[in-house]
Amino acid sequence: MPVAGLGAEPIPEDGTLRLQVAARQLPQRRLRRLWFRRLMGGPAWDCLREVRATLWRNKLRSFLSLFGIAWGVGSLILVTALTEGFRQGQRKNMAQLGDRIVFVFPGRTEQQAGGARAGRRIRLHWDDVEAVRANCPAVEVVAPEVKTVDVPVRSTYNAGRFLTLGVTAEYLQIRNLPIGEGRHISADDVREARRVTVLGASVREQLFPQSQPVLGQAVYIAGLPYSVVGVMAKKNQNSSYDGWDNDKVVIPATALLRDIPPSRQAYAEKQVNLIVYRARNPRQWAEAQRQVRAVLARRYQFLPTDEGALHFWDTVEDSERLDQVFDSMEIFLGAVGLITLSLGGIGVMNTMRISVVERTQEIGLRMALGATRRRVLVEFFLEGLMLALLGGLGGLAIVLLLVFGLNSLPMPAMFAGLVVRWAALLAVTATLGTVATLAALVPAWQAAKMTPVEALRSEV
Repeated sequence: MPVAGLGAEPIPEDGTLRLQVAARQLPQRRLRRLWFRRLMGGPAWDCLREVRATLWRNKLRSFLSLFGIAWGVGSLILVTALTEGFRQGQRKNMAQLGDRIVFVFPGRTEQQAGGARAGRRIRLHWDDVEAVRANCPAVEVVAPEVKTVDVPVRSTYNAGRFLTLGVTAEYLQIRNLPIGEGRHISADDVREARRVTVLGASVREQLFPQSQPVLGQAVYIAGLPYSVVGVMAKKNQNSSYDGWDNDKVVIPATALLRDIPPSRQAYAEKQVNLIVYRARNPRQWAEAQRQVRAVLARRYQFLPTDEGALHFWDTVEDSERLDQVFDSMEIFLGAVGLITLSLGGIGVMNTMRISVVERTQEIGLRMALGATRRRVLVEFFLEGLMLALLGGLGGLAIVLLLVFGLNSLPMPAMFAGLVVRWAALLAVTATLGTVATLAALVPAWQAAKMTPVEALRSEV
């Protein structure tokens, strides 16, 4: 044994210092085990062991309490995931048309303006696009849309009749017409009115064999030769205003007005079927609508308040309305899930109250032998808290596995799967913590406020 004063350190009497001195001679793994035993030993560790033993003795009661909490947590997460899946599915469906796209359709006036009568038909022209571009600062991109329906198109293999769409470079920035092979219509194609075309996926399948390369091939649109420069990617489309994009033939807008205009008047006056634009800021969609309507009202002599003169289809406005619907659904269904979770918490509270009643004499005996109120409070509180937290974690794990399994399956077109958001998980975790604390605290306080004499005298 080392002796103080002979080159060895004196042995300290304090247990913590003795552990620090011994640590110099212990392997790292043994040192960690020693610190853990010292930290968890004593009352805390004994309390956890007693809680585990109590839960194990009442397996059925504990399982039912766990199931109630798990059901509540699972229903909350599933409701939010389901609502978010439908929300994102609808947004994806709207995005098939374009990013924050707005369509302006011509109509008929419903109000008199100056000397002009009501009931006039409004026709949009190419110059209107330039006017909107110059006078509407809330509009980021604007383009005309011109098209001719039922146009004969043939190749050396097959023929058909398709909607032929005239586009510009700005139009392709707004509308979602993804290219799958080759290239799209360029600004040079529009400026020079070149006879080039991009075929929809279904048009390509009808006009050419599957194994036949189509880029550079000639097709005859209304009897005029056009060179195929691209093929659009196949779209799983569920929303449209004039037919599926897979069934369209795309050519430069200038070439369409020259070669196959919808009518002679449309060619002579440079009429367009409609105008499409995108607001500079999604939050300014109402201001962009007001500016576009005001510019066109000045040009065509109708009142800006005349709703019948122009018809707007604003996908941003539609998305906001859908968001409001889904927010209402999420609030309602979330309230139902919250009630379910609260009922699970009440089940845990009742279970713990029954446990307190059954163990009243045991509590009195332990307090008579020296157990403090704090020790009794902590033990029953930990027992209820462990029930609630284990049930919540079990429900969370089951739901996440269910989400992973369902999302690996093919989904319907307007449903993006079960989308679990971190904000929802944090909200559910906070709610679970609150319910667990309240469910465990009340019975624990009931047990701790007993006196040994009252507890020993009671009969179960």
